[in-house]
Amino acid sequence: MTPAMTPGAGLVALAAIAEAAGQAILEVRRDGFEVAYKDDHSPLTHADMAAHESILRGLEKAYPGVPVLSEEGAALSYETRARWERLFIVDPLDGTKEFVKELGEFCVCIALAVNGYPAMGAVNVPLWGKTYVGGLGLGAFCRASFTAAPGDVGPWRPIAVRQPDPDNLVVLASRSHPSPELDAFLAGKPIRERIIAGSALKFCLVAEGKADLYPRFNMTREWDTAAGQAVVEGAGGSVVRLIGGKPGARMPVNKPDLFNGPFLASGRPL
Repeated sequence: MTPAMTPGAGLVALAAIAEAAGQAILEVRRDGFEVAYKDDHSPLTHADMAAHESILRGLEKAYPGVPVLSEEGAALSYETRARWERLFIVDPLDGTKEFVKELGEFCVCIALAVNGYPAMGAVNVPLWGKTYVGGLGLGAFCRASFTAAPGDVGPWRPIAVRQPDPDNLVVLASRSHPSPELDAFLAGKPIRERIIAGSALKFCLVAEGKADLYPRFNMTREWDTAAGQAVVEGAGGSVVRLIGGKPGARMPVNKPDLFNGPFLASGRPL
């Protein structure tokens, strides 16, 4: 099958929704914001909620009737979610800690899940001015999400993972969540470079062929990973569970427990 050179209509629609949410975040950032804290002590800003509301409006218009599981939405029981063959999994502002610290490593994540796995996803990185989209069997693509003025977009270009060189690895690690388990996993491996980055953009760097591995042992939830997983899989890579430090099966979504265990994103195909 010849790889697609441009994204399909579904990916383009998700990209537009993610980009609109990214612009909402930048507007809050320009105007100033206060920081509140959730029960788990994670930060929450008006930008999170502005992006959440923007995404809900966009999804309802483009995909009426498809339910949405959002980090900033109402809690939904598994009994309810288990009846859904399709749902959107959304993190309106992934990397709120980086946003609060005035770092550029935050993004908007939207994934459509079908039958327990990400089918397609979009990740907008507002301060990078880039949007990534992809899905298994759909390809993966990137474009400039603004050029001369907000709302302008550049052309799509296909992206693809690179096959990891076992003797010369570039590895991604979380900025806000260092992990002794990660150090143990990497011990003895020929690491040429370790890149520290925040939020789901680490998936995008793997998908774009700029890094080989993104192993993660710290806690994440499905909205942190579903969109990035779709982009990596569309780019020809994989996101699999790590079981005892060894790669396992493809990472599922819409599980009874929304927390992910350890996983590995890489250029290795499924």
